[in-house]
This record gives sequence, structure tokens and C-alpha cells, in this order.
Amino acid sequence: MKKIIDKINDLKKQKNAVILAHNYQRPEVQDIADHTGDSLGLSIQAAQTKADIILFCGVYFMAETAKILSPNKIVLIPDPDAGCPMADMITADQLRELKRQHPKAKVVCYVNSPAEVKAESDVCCTSANAVEILKKMFTEKDEILFVPDKYLGSYAAKKAKRNVITWNGYCPTHAKMLPDDILKLKALHPEAKVMVHPECPAPIIKLADEVLSTAGMLRYAKTNDAKEFIVVTEMGMIYPLKKENPEKEFYPVSDLAVCPNMKRVTLEKVLYSLENMVYKIELPHEIMSRAWGSINRMLEY
Repeated sequence: MKKIIDKINDLKKQKNAVILAHNYQRPEVQDIADHTGDSLGLSIQAAQTKADIILFCGVYFMAETAKILSPNKIVLIPDPDAGCPMADMITADQLRELKRQHPKAKVVCYVNSPAEVKAESDVCCTSANAVEILKKMFTEKDEILFVPDKYLGSYAAKKAKRNVITWNGYCPTHAKMLPDDILKLKALHPEAKVMVHPECPAPIIKLADEVLSTAGMLRYAKTNDAKEFIVVTEMGMIYPLKKENPEKEFYPVSDLAVCPNMKRVTLEKVLYSLENMVYKIELPHEIMSRAWGSINRMLEY
């Protein structure tokens, strides 16, 4: 493994590349990265670097977002088949049909979506800012279409008290988590704080001490006095939490909370991608321009 890591580091310098890794990636992939974090935060960081090449260790929509924010940089993804089931639950054609059914509605698009869907949307949001976007950009009278995640959309609508129509999309990894999983862990660790990702179903969210994005979980764990945390999201999140807080304990909600797509990226694939300059993200200019508009409107708020 050391040989692979050395080769990756050499190629990174030779080619002026920056490696990004999402919080759900394998530990060894997170360790080789220049930056780890959530998808949008990483894309923004990459746009601000002087690197010529962005290698995004994550799923496909994340690499697309990096390309939208850095159109003049080469963006690579180590495994082009690392998709996101939730992002794939809506297409641009389906969204256009939904807009035809609700001609006065505005579209809020979760960043976990294809570029073509972002291009058809009025504004993007993240799991961290969905509530604020709904509050600040819309009134109680506005009709809002929220795509593709019905759980995040419903949670944000309830918190923001807005009129939201959700698309029937969801993250299979978060949807498989059960209230009993949390209750069993809470019985074993009664002092533990429960951190829940807002992609989870409502019965799970009800059991949360805090509902947080992955970046929010890292901040909360660092600043909270608690010594134990139940982590209700993809299991990869345990690694960065423990890395930043070695004196604290983190319990994954379930051994089944694994996203197989996030685990497709390996060090071997990272090396192959850099060596051969594959697989490049290519998007039509018009799609990138319109998708950038929906992301930029979010950043303005």
C-alpha cells in the first residue's frame, strides 16, 4: 500500500492535482486526500485552489458539482460507476413534467442530484442549509417543489413552516435505518448524544438530539461536552469523527449503514485515474451554466 500512496503523491505533485474525499469514503482514501468533507464544501474548496486537476473521491454527482464550480479545471472521478441511487431517482424530464403540473411553483433542488436537474431548478440546497433556504427565499404562500429527497424535504418544510411538495426520492442507506437500532444503542449508552442526518425518515429524526449534516456532525462532536455519540448516518462517518476526537466514543447506528457506491473508490483506482487521466467529467456548457446559477443563488443566501 505504501508504494501506491507514494506513487499517488508523486503524480499529484507532477500534475498539480488536488484530491478530495467525501466523509463516507474508505479510511485509506480519506487519508490520501488533500481535503475531506461534504460534497459542496469540497467543491468550493477545490474551486479556490490553484490546482489544474481535481480528483474527486465520491459519487458521480459530487464530481459533476466540482466541474460546475470549476469549469476550467480537469475533474476526474476514480470510478465512473460510483453513482447515487437517490440522485438517480429523478431526471430532468421528470422535473420538467412536475413543473408543468405546478406552473407557479419554485424548485428547490438538493445538491445530491444530477447536473441536468440542477439546471432545471431555481435554487440548490444542502442538508445543512435546506431549512434556511426555505425560510429566507420563500414565504408561507409560495408553492415549492423539493427534489429529489422526500425525507430532507419534509424535515426542512416542517422546520421552516413552508408549503413544500416533495419528490418521492430517498437515500436507501439512510432509509434502512430503524428506530430500534437507536433505542438499543441508547439503552447501552444512555449518556450518548444522538446525531441524525436529515436524509433519515421522520421516526428516526424524532429520536435525535441534533439533526446535522456530516460537516455539522464534525462540528457538534468537537464542541459538545459529551464523551459518547450515536452516529445515525453512513458508517464511513465514524472514521473522521474518531480521527478528530480520539478521546471520544462514536457508535454507528447499524452495521448495515453502508453505501456500496461510496466504497467503490479504492487507492488503486485513485492511482489509475491519475496515471491515465481518467475518468473525466464532461458537461454541456449550457447545462453547466444553468446549474451554476442554481448553486450560486444558494451561495448568495
